[in-house]
Amino acid sequence: MYPGYWAASCPDKNAAILTSTQEAITYAQLDARSNQYSHFLYENGLRRGDHIAVFMENDLRFFEVVWAALRSGLYVTTINRYLTAEEVAYIVEDSSSRSVVTTKQMSEVAESLAPLIPDCTHRLMVDGEVNGWENYETAIDAMPETPLEEQWIGGAMLYSSGTTGRPKGIIRPLPELQLTQLPEPDKSPSGPYGFDQDTIYLSPAPLYHSAPFAFTTNIQRQGGTVVVMPRFDALDALRCIEAFDVTHSQWVPTMFVRMLKLTEEERVQHDLSSHEVAIHAAAPCPVDVKRRMIEWWGPIIEEYYAGTEGNGSTRIGSLEWLEHPGSVGKAASGQIHICDEEGIELPTREAGIVYFEQERMMYAYHNAPEKTREARHPTHPNWSALGDVGYLDEDGYLYLTDRKSFMIVSGGVNIYPQEIENALILHPDVLDIAVFGVPNEDFGEEVKAVVQVADGISESDELKDQLIEFAREKLAHYMVPRSIDFIDEMPRLPTGKLYKRLLRDRYWGRHDTRII
Repeated sequence: MYPGYWAASCPDKNAAILTSTQEAITYAQLDARSNQYSHFLYENGLRRGDHIAVFMENDLRFFEVVWAALRSGLYVTTINRYLTAEEVAYIVEDSSSRSVVTTKQMSEVAESLAPLIPDCTHRLMVDGEVNGWENYETAIDAMPETPLEEQWIGGAMLYSSGTTGRPKGIIRPLPELQLTQLPEPDKSPSGPYGFDQDTIYLSPAPLYHSAPFAFTTNIQRQGGTVVVMPRFDALDALRCIEAFDVTHSQWVPTMFVRMLKLTEEERVQHDLSSHEVAIHAAAPCPVDVKRRMIEWWGPIIEEYYAGTEGNGSTRIGSLEWLEHPGSVGKAASGQIHICDEEGIELPTREAGIVYFEQERMMYAYHNAPEKTREARHPTHPNWSALGDVGYLDEDGYLYLTDRKSFMIVSGGVNIYPQEIENALILHPDVLDIAVFGVPNEDFGEEVKAVVQVADGISESDELKDQLIEFAREKLAHYMVPRSIDFIDEMPRLPTGKLYKRLLRDRYWGRHDTRII
């Protein structure tokens, strides 16, 4: 329904634009090309419930591949473009993907990948070909541009980011529904952010990640235009808001930090008046960072907390947040429960594992029943957790403390690194920071900070002393880092996800770790 509907009603309207080249794909092109790839898959034996994968940088072909799956009753898995061939192979094989599409830009990894995925027989490359890969354009060129006879609704099987272990595929049942059975799109603004046909949505993050994937395809369901940055750059993001008359956008807190580090002259040189809604998620935002963003952009900043699992969510607007600073909001989907390690509910303002309750739990971890069980509450099977720790206040607002797996235990005291990171990121000489526990003979663990300094700042022992003193002014004494190391670049993806395990394991004698 959706690509075809907008192709019929506004064929020349841009479904997506790439900011670096001004290249665009219209709704007519999106409809035709996604139909062609759908026919290719069908002719090669893929049927409802089968799996395909896409391994790309931010490329406009991404959308036609995804929509081919969504209108063919297939599962599509979008793969982190920064992974190695072995890591990509694990996901392709684990997902049982029978077709994968990549691009010429990814050819170095792709050539090494081909022999590692023998069961994935339809390997296609956009804009070129290398050993083991067929040219995508040639493969689909002769296929019909009309829809399949049966357009079953497909879905995504996305993988967790693998920051604490191998990524897990998150799978849900496909709806028993065809696109032709859906009603016409509602052209009035919909949802909490008011998306509609006039929405121009800026996506500065990688499209493979769950939030950009979900939001961009939703914008195209509504008939809006997606504006895609090849990669995030703080100053260029502001330019894009002005140049493309952006109305909506989505960010992660590290992007806010980078924009706030711009000079005053840089921050005011672009007209941001078209900007109506700025959504952020993926990680908790330091209170002072968010307050400064609201002062700069106005009360247009909306926050939500959710996981790829889709087991529940919260939401909070700017004005509401100013009354409850630090909160990620009230429950928007699913009731929230805070429990201890044994699953016993805790009182207000006591931190514990965050569970969401749903009438029916719809997701599971693909090929990992033990991981699915571990995510469930020990006595309430419809309660599930993402591994986050937090607490509720008296009004039902949720505050996240940290990831359970990142907690430091020093001398029997539980220390959550997030609060320390939130304090030190405000120092003008700090561009990025990670805090974690390292071995200590007397206390088991002690607090270590690893810092990436801001541009133009020199690493020195004097700066370490300044940062520790800065921390003493803002934190309880047991939270102050015992030591600080410097790093040239933090192992952080453009999605905002920090691979903290890569840093932490080095101090625990594990030097051969990788992302997954």
